[in-house]
Amino acid sequence: MTDIQKIAPMDIERESFRIITEELGDRVLDPMESPIIKRVIHTSADFDYADTLTFSKDAVRHALDALRGGALIVTDTQMALAGVNKRAAETLGCDAVCFMADDDVAKEAKAQGVTRARVSMDKAAARGENVIYAIGNAPTALIRLRELIDGGYRPRLIIGVPVGFVNVVASKELILNTDVPHIVARGRKGGSNVAACIVNALLYMLDETRGAKQ
Repeated sequence: MTDIQKIAPMDIERESFRIITEELGDRVLDPMESPIIKRVIHTSADFDYADTLTFSKDAVRHALDALRGGALIVTDTQMALAGVNKRAAETLGCDAVCFMADDDVAKEAKAQGVTRARVSMDKAAARGENVIYAIGNAPTALIRLRELIDGGYRPRLIIGVPVGFVNVVASKELILNTDVPHIVARGRKGGSNVAACIVNALLYMLDETRGAKQ
């Protein structure tokens, strides 16, 4: 019978991160990127993210500055929205929203014959550029964001981690080839849980910074 560890509930996450660090071995991670990569591995139990999670130059710094400035966090699924730590976001004055289920989005998507994800990006962009996009499901959201970027739109950060097969890889490459700060999971892997966990990792980094100063 497999040995079961006896571990206090409050220590489970700490032990998980210890195991992750141990299994990464001698691999050297950028100190600003490391908390995000490790939290994604913690969420997914998939060490491939140590290789595939790709950060634009100073992406984490840009993201933290945006959160400190009360950026709007926009997700492409209700699942990702549910996964974002609202308490941590609200402490920074950040709202987290998803427009996918809005009646006006559904109506406009039907009229145009496009996905609700595409239309929800337009609705988010209309709120301005102080926005962090957390895309874990819809390649069409990333495709639309690239079109908006080509038109001059400059959001604070794009988290591009949709999962799947159709247009997933290509849509991520569209974001990788921009000068907008981004965190992208190359390849087919990702998901709403990964998108939310990246947002939370960034929020927790600021939580820890504030705690250290108190």
